[in-house]
Amino acid sequence: MRMQPDELEATARIAAQAADRARAEVLPRFRQVAVETKADGTVVTEADMAAERAIREFLREATPDFGILGEELGEEAGERGRPVWVVDPIDGTINYSRGIPLFATILALVDEGETVVGLIDLPCMDERYVGWKGGGCHRNGSPVRVSGERDLARALVAHADPYLFRSVGQEAVFAHMQATCPLLRGYSDAFGHALVLGGGVDVMVDPSLAAWDLAATRLLVPEAGGKYLEFAHASGRLGCAFGSPALVEELAEFLVLDGGAA
Repeated sequence: MRMQPDELEATARIAAQAADRARAEVLPRFRQVAVETKADGTVVTEADMAAERAIREFLREATPDFGILGEELGEEAGERGRPVWVVDPIDGTINYSRGIPLFATILALVDEGETVVGLIDLPCMDERYVGWKGGGCHRNGSPVRVSGERDLARALVAHADPYLFRSVGQEAVFAHMQATCPLLRGYSDAFGHALVLGGGVDVMVDPSLAAWDLAATRLLVPEAGGKYLEFAHASGRLGCAFGSPALVEELAEFLVLDGGAA
């Protein structure tokens, strides 16, 4: 049975409390942790692990029948048919590991395959974006909306690292942005996603992500009045374009949708 609106709002508060636990682990370690390299070549720190453990401990107590899927510690099954928490304790670990304060904690609740609660927390900026299905998107308690910009020539456009476009065959969309967007900036990871939610960035293309990277964004963008386009690659990686509806539609003409779009 799907969760009801009052349940979703209450569960969003649980997500916020879990993010508080993550902040308590992440902020004291900022600019003080050693960095390791995982088998897949990405970096991880002690703070990633400590934050995910703290989130999991809180969620197990608050929602004991829910499952948990986390970037660092894998999957814990909940009761059959119950929702699953998706957790990325530090999105933007490269920034975190280099002492750059542009990183985030991502939490999402997925019910019957659909994200119904989403949270992006920016600890160093003391900004938190929270939403639930039908409840809108809020930054520190105040409603936010995506931009209504319609012209790429005037738009502030964010993108992930250029090599990621090449890695998934999306060179055409990056070339189009370079040719048509005077204000093209690399606000990457969930930090960039949050800027779109607040309307500061008009549109963003993030071409190669894991499930936990975009689980919150796929809900928060529509709840903030934006358009969200997701596309899959044969490699299993996911991509998305999101923000101003008119700009997403224009950029979608250049996307290579080799695995279909949602």
